[in-house]
Amino acid sequence: MKQTFFWTSDFGLRISSAASLATALSLVLLAALAGCAVGPDYQRPAVDAPAAYRTAASDTNAPAGTNTFADLGWWAVFGDPQLTSYISDALTNNWDIKIMASRVLQAEAALRIARSQFFPTVSAGGDLVTSRASQNGSTPIPAGVNPQQGYGDVFVGMSAYEVDLWGKLRRANEAARARYLATQDAQRTVRQTLVAQVATAYLALLELDYELDIARRTYQVRTNSLVLTAAREKGGVAALQDVVQAKILVYGAESSIVNIQRQREQQENALCILLGRNPGSVHRGEGFTNQQVRAEVPVGLPSSLLERRPDLRLAEQELVAANANIGQAKAAFYPQLTLTGFYGFQSVALSDLFTGASRTWQFGPAVTVPLFTGGRLRANLRITQAQYEEALATYQKTVQNAFREVSDGLIAYQGTREFAVRQEQRTQANREAAGLANIRYDGGVTSYLEVLYSEQELFTAELNLAQARLNELLSVVQLYRALGGGWQTENPLVQK
Repeated sequence: MKQTFFWTSDFGLRISSAASLATALSLVLLAALAGCAVGPDYQRPAVDAPAAYRTAASDTNAPAGTNTFADLGWWAVFGDPQLTSYISDALTNNWDIKIMASRVLQAEAALRIARSQFFPTVSAGGDLVTSRASQNGSTPIPAGVNPQQGYGDVFVGMSAYEVDLWGKLRRANEAARARYLATQDAQRTVRQTLVAQVATAYLALLELDYELDIARRTYQVRTNSLVLTAAREKGGVAALQDVVQAKILVYGAESSIVNIQRQREQQENALCILLGRNPGSVHRGEGFTNQQVRAEVPVGLPSSLLERRPDLRLAEQELVAANANIGQAKAAFYPQLTLTGFYGFQSVALSDLFTGASRTWQFGPAVTVPLFTGGRLRANLRITQAQYEEALATYQKTVQNAFREVSDGLIAYQGTREFAVRQEQRTQANREAAGLANIRYDGGVTSYLEVLYSEQELFTAELNLAQARLNELLSVVQLYRALGGGWQTENPLVQK
């Protein structure tokens, strides 16, 4: 029975013979029914999550529950409008953010490439060739035959299309999708880290401003004290040694001012880089002592951390991709069914190119069975299985490390608050001691050495108190990041 093949407008192959049509449909149906994805289906591995975070219930103002302040956007956690403006700028202009945005686009394109393998590749073309044979060659041209001839052809063809019988393409698509999601989570991780970095840099800058104010006030007080001590020495009331010791205090304050100014300018440069700017000065908002980061810190349940932290989701998507790669490696052991075909016209006379006699076509399936590969397929399977084990260990390590970061953050949050309270009490005691030392010196009861010691201790205590207050603020920032907060983008200030 003669069979006629021709291409429709949508490049689909149509068979005029009813028997051939039934055969083709049966072949497609058989391929669809037989298609199965070999290899293991992904299941999230069991994680030994603690029932509660260590120290979570010992010193938090919020009751235990599933809610956590990491669910809040960063614009709701930080109260300084200038800080939130800087975070918004960083999330738009930071170079790491731009790099990750490009990587997300690359992963999305790779996913589209993987999905394209589900569809056949159809191409169309044609050529026109004119040739002339030599009349003096080894094969003589008969008289009356034109030595110059031309021919042309046009065609529509389908390159080798693999029927996904064993799920090889589906597993490849599953792996590509997991890598795309992993790239998105990597972008969120960078965003989350950047929020914490900007907040840390800004608060540290304000703390240096505060230290500079302390140093300048101390310098002014010590300069006045030096003037008074020098006048007392001229009047014969104080010794020359007292003047020298007063100068020591002044020079100490001056050196601190120079050192703090250096640190402050370097901190400004660091903040500018995070904002995607050239190094320079930056504007301040609220003063350091007015900075307020959310006081109540509900932490939620450890089990919810798996869904909230983007780095954990990233590690899991890498595990999903590794699991899908095992399916691809196993599918390589099975027979491969590919379909190829073309349809077109070919003629030595251009006037006859599109006539029925010039038609040409070819279509047929091909089955390839791997018989001997020298152990390559088995070695490739072992590689993918080992890569899965590596990804599994990495995921479990990342989860455990996340629990540790939250626990460390809670310990730091509680410890720094208690330390700041004690340091404030100590500073107040040093302030009273310095006042008494000056009174005793003015009354002639003690030497200026006691004043020198008391003033130095007070200056050190005030700087330590500023650092303690900074550590308290930064502990909240780090705990917020450890709990998975900071990657949200719903704030209208952020350009998506």
